[in-house]
Amino acid sequence: MKIQAPVNKNQEYDVKISDLTYQGMGVAKIDDFPIFIENALPTEDVTMKVTKVKKNFAFGRVVKINQKSADRVDLVDKAYTQTGIAPLQHLKYDAQLAFKQHQIQVDFDKMKLDVQVDPTIGMDRPYKYRNKAQIPVRLINGQLETGFYRKHSHDLVPIEDFYIQDPKIDEAVVVVRDILRKYKLQPYNETTNKGTIRNIMVRRGHYSHQMMIVLITRTEKLPSKAEIISEITKALPEVKSIVQNVNPKKTNGLMGKENKLLAGNRTIEDTLMGLKFEISASSFYQVNPVQTEKLYDLATKKADLSADDIVIDAYCGIGTISLSMARVAKKVYGVEIVPEAIEDAKKNAKINNITNVKFKVGKAEEQLAKWQEDGLKPDVVVVDPPRKGLENTLIDSVVKMQPKRVVYVSCNPATLARDVKLFTEQGYHVNQPVQPVDQFPQTVHVESITVLEK
Repeated sequence: MKIQAPVNKNQEYDVKISDLTYQGMGVAKIDDFPIFIENALPTEDVTMKVTKVKKNFAFGRVVKINQKSADRVDLVDKAYTQTGIAPLQHLKYDAQLAFKQHQIQVDFDKMKLDVQVDPTIGMDRPYKYRNKAQIPVRLINGQLETGFYRKHSHDLVPIEDFYIQDPKIDEAVVVVRDILRKYKLQPYNETTNKGTIRNIMVRRGHYSHQMMIVLITRTEKLPSKAEIISEITKALPEVKSIVQNVNPKKTNGLMGKENKLLAGNRTIEDTLMGLKFEISASSFYQVNPVQTEKLYDLATKKADLSADDIVIDAYCGIGTISLSMARVAKKVYGVEIVPEAIEDAKKNAKINNITNVKFKVGKAEEQLAKWQEDGLKPDVVVVDPPRKGLENTLIDSVVKMQPKRVVYVSCNPATLARDVKLFTEQGYHVNQPVQPVDQFPQTVHVESITVLEK
């Protein structure tokens, strides 16, 4: 027997919003049937129109707000919600911080783990913080445009001010866009896999103000290359590096394997926690420098290191956490799958005269198993995995090494709670509150630090 949904597509209903999902959508229920509604907040009464009906839930959009939440603020620009750049822009900042704390708590509760989550550490200026932009370039109405995709689509919405990015980066994107227009470069067409220019990437050092421009192209050949380089250099004096990245594939992946240096240096430099870092086109470097300092500083404090401690940093990137911990610990071992990142990490150790670190290229789970077989006995293991969390084999290797503490820096509460449960089943426990840090204000993402002890 097919259960009939109590709502119909394109119909309007008056509903009360009871909750926010982890994606920041309001939740309403009709006969216990959940409807997820963009731009709706808990406690609000809204008239909404159903846009899609699935077997167990539906989606809707707000037609009219009949009773506003005290936490609602005016939208800065509706394009930021349409494109998913700032899905929480309608929520007061202190309420955003509470939402993120609650998200993490919910995931631990689901796993039946008795873990306390502290209030989220926020920013004084929760906008204009991103030090890196990756902006698609497409043809719209016969003109080369830069902007961002409408959510769940590949329709580009032209945008010049991205709200959560360093304003100097926004300016640079417009300057480069106008130069590309002037030399009539063909924007990439996804359907036909034709055209030259796919994306413009800009990085800017928060403290150094050094800028890198990466032109991501489909073709090896960059028409009017000399003129474009000369104009960018003239118009943007902060630019210290211009790189062409070639990505010929018909793919959603942003970058190709090949980086060609067009002008200046291969890297730009920035400072983090008083250490200098060289950042290349492909480097992973946290996008919110102000909050990253708070995050890494806390991770180092919570690792509770002494001068005799040996540390393993299991996703070391260009060495940001490794090098800050190496200032306190006896020795730090870092592993990372991206070879260029390890080259950068080694360079960064040299620049900062830090000699008690050793970096290896490899999969974290395989390298940890090797170190464990070699009898390496770390006192502290730091993990800062991608969104998918830790492999079970990595957790097993860590447990076999029996470190006193595991410091887990997470960007995904759901995989964090899952992994913590696996650690607790093998004799580790969380005996201090989890600390969320808001690395991505105006969005639903949250980073956090959890300490597991034996």
